[in-house]
Amino acid sequence: MTRRDFLATSSLATGALFVPGFLQRLAAKPLAKTTDRVLVVVQLSGGNDGLNTLVPYRNDLYYQARPSLAIPATEVIKVHDTQGLHPALAPLEALYKEGHLTLLNQVGYPNPDRSHFRSMDIWHTATDADTYGTTGWLGRYLDSACPDGCADHWAIEVDDSLSLALKGETRTGFAVSDPQRLRRTVESGIQAEVVARQGEAPTANAELDFLYKTTHTAYQNVETLYRATQGHPVADDYPQSPLGRQLGLVGALIRSGLPTRVYYVSLAGFDTHVRQQAQHPRLLQQLAEALAAFQADLTRQGAAPRVTTLVFSEFGRRVAQNGSGGTDHGAGGNLWLMGSALKQPGFYNPAPDLATLDRGDVPFALDFRQVYATLLRDWLGADDAAILGRAFERLPLV
Repeated sequence: MTRRDFLATSSLATGALFVPGFLQRLAAKPLAKTTDRVLVVVQLSGGNDGLNTLVPYRNDLYYQARPSLAIPATEVIKVHDTQGLHPALAPLEALYKEGHLTLLNQVGYPNPDRSHFRSMDIWHTATDADTYGTTGWLGRYLDSACPDGCADHWAIEVDDSLSLALKGETRTGFAVSDPQRLRRTVESGIQAEVVARQGEAPTANAELDFLYKTTHTAYQNVETLYRATQGHPVADDYPQSPLGRQLGLVGALIRSGLPTRVYYVSLAGFDTHVRQQAQHPRLLQQLAEALAAFQADLTRQGAAPRVTTLVFSEFGRRVAQNGSGGTDHGAGGNLWLMGSALKQPGFYNPAPDLATLDRGDVPFALDFRQVYATLLRDWLGADDAAILGRAFERLPLV
């Protein structure tokens, strides 16, 4: 079979059912078990409006800047003296009162970029605003934790494509949205083309050998995930929303006992330039219902003490509402941690001072890489300075 034929047939699949015998020795090595802790990352794509999420309900400047968009104080879930939860976040009120949420205000980075793509790249790579990285912070974590190779399913993104955050120099995560569907795709793909190579030695074509190795590794991951979900189906009480289904799969995979240390999910739609009053509450309700179901699932299975969930968005929105019933791209936003092992639950730092803005934006007070450094070192036991390129002051979060 020529390389051209291989590429044509492999377009249907990400792995092969049968592989050359010489590749059996190239199976991914398991990661050295330094910790059994798990980090789950929830990405809110589009720039979540932090002020209408964690509402400064006692601040007159907030209501003056948003005459029609501000959340009435009578509707806010008042969990704190100066800030409260948007009413759509009601499913999280119990978790807050139980000490399972830490809420951080004014999280961002110096010289913020208001482009969705550029700002998300900065969050994914954990680089400065004027630096263009090619690897992600979690990908570099995989490089560091597994220098000699390990199973790709050690970091899983529940999606059809892999985010830059999980791409390292030598290691990457594994993207899958539906293990059963992916397995069917694999089995209908290139198995007939490669079965004839069983037992053969490596070819003289390095590129072709690499393709065989890649499909072999992919198939191993698909089989592992398929078996895990077959034995441990998604719990029944997850909401049937996109994020609910994603976190439901994560909960099932954690229950299965996979060695996965990082899971990555996302919820899009937060670019609320227009009709924010209709769109934003629906998104927050989906987020809250999915997170509450996920934490309840972890508690039932006894995994809650070893799982921390990070919720972030690439930037906040501007303080003043625009003329289209929405808000435009801003700077500092809020970031959440959810789990039962939080050191400082509740609001970590004060609400933004809306009398001191940066060109109409909430300025950043905490660098998001401080949170990354904290999670890498204090939760996952990794060398945060090596992964992030320099030392950032860690925070007493986990």
